[in-house]
Amino acid sequence: MIPAQEAARGPLARINPVAKLAAALLIALPLVVTIDWVSGVTALVLEIPLLVMAGLRWRTFWIRTLPVWIAAPLTALTIALYGAPSGETHFQWLLMNVTDGSLALAAATFFRVLAIALPGIVLFAGVDATDLADGLAQRAKLPARFVLGALGGMRLVGLLVTDWRELETARRARGVADSGRLRRLVGMGFALVVLAIRRGSHLATAMEARAFGSDRPRTWARESPWGGREWALSAAGLAISATALAVTTATGHLNIILGG
Repeated sequence: MIPAQEAARGPLARINPVAKLAAALLIALPLVVTIDWVSGVTALVLEIPLLVMAGLRWRTFWIRTLPVWIAAPLTALTIALYGAPSGETHFQWLLMNVTDGSLALAAATFFRVLAIALPGIVLFAGVDATDLADGLAQRAKLPARFVLGALGGMRLVGLLVTDWRELETARRARGVADSGRLRRLVGMGFALVVLAIRRGSHLATAMEARAFGSDRPRTWARESPWGGREWALSAAGLAISATALAVTTATGHLNIILGG
């Protein structure tokens, strides 16, 4: 696991997580409701400065984004083979039908997966869950009970790996983990669920005892800062979306999904 303090060290590393979330959503919104390769490529190219300023080491960048680089070409390949046929047919066998339309749709999907996923992964590298919760409650004005409950749940997710290792060690010590791998996995999975429910119940009781479930306005130990850098990042996400839409409209490739 990559420590949070080492994950990102660039100019965007210490920006409010809500601003990062806003920028990622602003970039993704027009790419979700349209489907063409021009807007995807334009957005991807314009995102490069943001990805660089996130400050990830190259090794960390490739490790974190590896699933995206695997999923994007596989998705494009699937659409190229089984997408809606139109135009000239280049290859056909059984259910596979590669046409001009399916290839264009595959290219659009490939660049869209990269343009949507990369900012979300890179910008949120090293974001602390508590900082995100503070920002969502103080700046995004989400209900404090919802935010604090989600934060408590996220804090417990990391304990599942520790619980799994302890269960495995305990079973090996009793000599019941040497055979029946499938049965062992099912039993350990059930035990892990029981442990998670018990820990969640204890956490809920503790939070209620500390008045985390109160409907009264809360005070916060740490203020979630918001200033010019946060506005600039949000504006950058909006500018990337607007530019991508303008370029694809000017080139005549705009294809809005909601409009058919």
